Amino acid sequence: MGALRAVVGRPLVSAVAVVVMVAAGVGLYWFQPWKLWQDETVRESLPAAPSAPAPSAADRETASATPSAQAGPRTLAGGDLISHEHATSGTVRLVRLADGSHVVRLEDLDTSNGPDLHVWLTDAPVEEGRAGWGVFDDGEYVSLGRLKGNKGDQNYALPDDVDPDAFTSVSIWCDRFDVSFGAAELERV
Repeated sequence: MGALRAVVGRPLVSAVAVVVMVAAGVGLYWFQPWKLWQDETVRESLPAAPSAPAPSAADRETASATPSAQAGPRTLAGGDLISHEHATSGTVRLVRLADGSHVVRLEDLDTSNGPDLHVWLTDAPVEEGRAGWGVFDDGEYVSLGRLKGNKGDQNYALPDDVDPDAFTSVSIWCDRFDVSFGAAELERV
């Protein structure tokens, strides 16, 4: 009987060990806990206006006769980030650049690092606490790309076909777990 237990016990122990190792591997891949101790700081400046060729004499005369357009970037909306799933702080600005394109700018961002983080422009209201964790995928949203770093200043270009006036908030969104790390309501300037 003891020999039978030894023969049956070894495969069972081996099978349990394999299951535990596979589960640990999947858990490590899915949760990526090491990111909690890794910070990625990004320091991007606001995109500058493209350099234009020197105007001709005729162009200078025409320009002096017409009102000048705003040459630099202009903030259209902004707000402060609040915490949701993880402590998050910083400011968000929606900026129209001199060439007419738009960027979402994160300034002084400070949040936890995590798996599969994205910057979303959304039409959802920003709610504090647990009530605000999962609302951003309920309505319209545009993913502006992966979060470049969990700290610092960053720019995210809006696609040309996106109307920035149709959106009212920005979320640091974790696609893996469908929760907001933090978000900001965009108040028009």
